[in-house]
Amino acid sequence: MCHTERDPGHSGYYAIRDTLEACVQKDRPVFNRSLWVDRQLARIISRFPSLNKRYRREYMATVTVMHRQPALWRQCHRTAGIGVCRLHTSSSSASSKEHYKVLVLGGGTGGIAMSARMKRKLGAENVAVVETSEMHYYQPIWTLVGAGVKSVASSGRPTASVIPPGVKWVKSNVREIDPDANTVRTDNGMEISYQYLIVALGLQLHYEKIKGLPEIDDWEEFKIGSNYSVQTVEKTWSALQNFKEGNAIFSFPNTPVKCAGAPQKIMYLTDAYLRKTGKRATANIVYNTSLPVLFGIKKYADALWEIVKNRDIQVNLRHNLVEVRANKQEAVFENLDNPGETEVFEYEMLHVTPPMGPNPVIKGSSLADEGGWLDVNKETLQHNKYPNVFGIGDCTNLPTVKTAAAVAAQSSILDRTISKVLKNEKPDTKYDGYTSCPLVTSYSKVILAEFDYSGQPLETFPIDQSKERWTMYHMKADVMPPLYWHGLLKGFWGGPGPIRKIMHLGMK
Repeated sequence: MCHTERDPGHSGYYAIRDTLEACVQKDRPVFNRSLWVDRQLARIISRFPSLNKRYRREYMATVTVMHRQPALWRQCHRTAGIGVCRLHTSSSSASSKEHYKVLVLGGGTGGIAMSARMKRKLGAENVAVVETSEMHYYQPIWTLVGAGVKSVASSGRPTASVIPPGVKWVKSNVREIDPDANTVRTDNGMEISYQYLIVALGLQLHYEKIKGLPEIDDWEEFKIGSNYSVQTVEKTWSALQNFKEGNAIFSFPNTPVKCAGAPQKIMYLTDAYLRKTGKRATANIVYNTSLPVLFGIKKYADALWEIVKNRDIQVNLRHNLVEVRANKQEAVFENLDNPGETEVFEYEMLHVTPPMGPNPVIKGSSLADEGGWLDVNKETLQHNKYPNVFGIGDCTNLPTVKTAAAVAAQSSILDRTISKVLKNEKPDTKYDGYTSCPLVTSYSKVILAEFDYSGQPLETFPIDQSKERWTMYHMKADVMPPLYWHGLLKGFWGGPGPIRKIMHLGMK
C-alpha cells in the first residue's frame, strides 16, 4: 500500500516511514542498518508515546526484511513505493492465556505444512503457529545461492505469506513446553494450552563451537563461507569468486546435520567454477569429513568416489574442524581416529558446516530423548510418552537423514496418524524413513539419492539414479522450488510415494 496523502493523526507512522526510506537512501551496510534504525525508532517513540501498535509491528517486520534482505527491501521500495511492509496482522502479544485444539511449534517446513493440513482437517480457528521469524526460507536452494546460480532473495518469502490464512500466528519464541499440563509458554509472556501439539522446532546451528571462528560480518575478509544460514550463504559465493590459488577446504562436523550432502555439493560446484574460470590448475580441493564414509548409502558413495577421483579432489575421512586461525588463514582438524591429534591446513577458501544440535527448549523438557531430540515413534511420528504430542522434521530423533524431502514424506504420514488419533483409533500408516538428497555434482548435473531407514535405495524413477543427469539438475533447480512453495507448504505434497508406485508398477 502506498500512502500519498498524510493524515496528521498518523504522524508517528510517517516518522517511521521516513526513517526507513532515509536508511535505504543512505545505503548503510547490513550490519549497521538495524542498529541505526533502532536508534531512530527510540527517538520517534519518545515523541509519539501513543504510536499505534499496528505501525510498531509493521516497523519491526520491515526492519527484519531490511536487516536480512536489503536487496529485497530496495526492490520493494523501488517498484511499489512501499514505506512499511504489511506482512501480517497478527499481534506479537495477545491475551495472557489462549487455547487451541492444535498448536504447532515452529514455522519452518514441517510446521507450515502441518498447519495447512490441520486447517483443512479442523478449521483455521482451531490452529495456531508459534514462530518468531518474519521470513521463511527454502533452504535447499542455498547450495545454488552459494555457487552464484540463485539469489538469496529468491529463497525467501515473508512468513505471513506462507502461514495458512486464518491460522493464528503467535510471533514469539517458545520458552517452555509443559506436556503434563498441555501448555506452552512463549517469550512474550503468553501461556497457550492445547489439545494436540505438533513440534517442528528444527535444530540449532552452533558456529560458536568452532574455536577462533570470526564474527560473521568478518567472514568475507577471511575468505570463509557457509551455505547453512541466510547470513553466511552469500559469503560462500564471495569467497569462491575471490579465490586465486591454494586450498579450497570443505568441512563436515562430528554431529548430526541437516542435508548431509550439502557440504560436498558446494565442493563439486567449486571444482566446476574453478575449471570454468581457469583457476583449477592452481587449486587444491580438500573435503575433510568427520564421517568414516564419503556418503552413507553405498550405491551413491561408489558413484561419488569415482567423481572425486576423476576430478582430483582430496578426501580425508574422520577429520573434524575444531579451530580456525583466521589471521593466518589456517583451519585445524582433529583426527577422530586418534583423539587429540590435529592437522593444520592452510586455506584460500574455507566452507564451514557448523556443528548442530537439538533445540534447547526440547532438550530441556520431558519430551526429549537422552540426546535432547524429540522422542517420537519412528513409524507414526507420535511421541513415545505423550500420545497427544507429535513431531516432524529436524527436531526429532527419527533415524533418517534430515532433509526437506524427509519432511514432505513425514507430513503425509503424520496427517494420517493424527486423523486416526482424532477418531480414537490406532495409527496404521507407517513412515519408512524415506529421505532424498539431490547431490549436485556440477552446474548441470545431479545424482538423485533416495533411500529409507535401512539405507537401501528407494528411488522414484525406473532408472539408475546413481548416475549424473541433467534432468535431475533441472528438477532440483527449477521444479522443486515451486513444488515446495505451492505444494508442500500448502499441505498438498507428501513426497513422491504415489509417483514411485506408478513408475515401478506398484512394486517397491
